[in-house]
Amino acid sequence: MNQPPLKLLYSEAVLIKLKLEYFRTISTDELIKSLKPETTNALKTRSDGTIMDGNHRIKVLRERGFEVDGLPREIWERVK
Repeated sequence: MNQPPLKLLYSEAVLIKLKLEYFRTISTDELIKSLKPETTNALKTRSDGTIMDGNHRIKVLRERGFEVDGLPREIWERVK
């Protein structure tokens, strides 16, 4: 399935430093597991790839050089 690239909802400048520090202590494998669909804190995005839940974990994975755009995600559509 071809998915759009992931985009942070917020600028990196406003990400919470304490959360980033915490996620940097967690292994790459554990971060990936925490983002799996149908888990409590799954990677949730809009259909255009904008991250609704998972911004800090994706930032840390990118810092580690992990290719995040292929990760499975739950799509959140806006309710009109």
